[in-house]
Amino acid sequence: MVLSALSRCKWQTVRVQSEKTGLSASKPRARERLAEAAFALFDERGYEQTTVDDITERAGLGRTTFFRHYRSKEDVIFPDHDRLLEQIAERLRTSSHATALAAVSDAVRLVLLHYVDEGDLARRRYALTSGVPALRDREIASVARYQRLFREFIAGWMASTVESGTGEPAPLRAELMAAAVVAAHNHVLRRWLRGESPDPLGEVDDALQQVISLFAARAPDPGADGTTLLAFRTDRPLETLLPAIRDLLEPGAR
Repeated sequence: MVLSALSRCKWQTVRVQSEKTGLSASKPRARERLAEAAFALFDERGYEQTTVDDITERAGLGRTTFFRHYRSKEDVIFPDHDRLLEQIAERLRTSSHATALAAVSDAVRLVLLHYVDEGDLARRRYALTSGVPALRDREIASVARYQRLFREFIAGWMASTVESGTGEPAPLRAELMAAAVVAAHNHVLRRWLRGESPDPLGEVDDALQQVISLFAARAPDPGADGTTLLAFRTDRPLETLLPAIRDLLEPGAR
């Protein structure tokens, strides 16, 4: 079997420039002031005991300003999932059949980097949602939206593989792979949130590599000739990856 070469690809993120507000660089924007005030009050009084009026008073802003940035008290806690989902969908839409798995990897990294960039805010959110049932329910619902998006994309990719005569229809396989992708991301994210992962991007690369090996790399027919293609993104040097990939695709080869 001939193993195709994997090029080392550094994943780059594009950060959207913050909107101009007329405030000096040293003065936080209204959205940030509201979020900081809200989390401080949640820590002091508890989530249920804190009202929108409490938050605006602490931030020194009005209710109109609050609802210009957030639809509810819950929205202060959670990231902009609609925006993140659209970014994921856009990344997946720009992929081809050949780059589908790399697109999934990029999309997962995009979400992880969002939380990592939030830093302490993400950790405070994690602590808060862990103790409030209503917030946990919303978090679960948000995870389901991400999983549905990945499932639909993966199902389409698998369907095109069937049409090309190189695979079998497997809607359950797409469902399981989407669940594994989300589980891999969440496993690494929670480790980072608990302070257990000094290199979350490296860990998520390894986790996605395991997912891909489970669902995308099938053991070849010993009597068949051909090239096995495997695509994913990682910052690891190529020379350290090839032995592990050969072991996955050619059990007992060494």
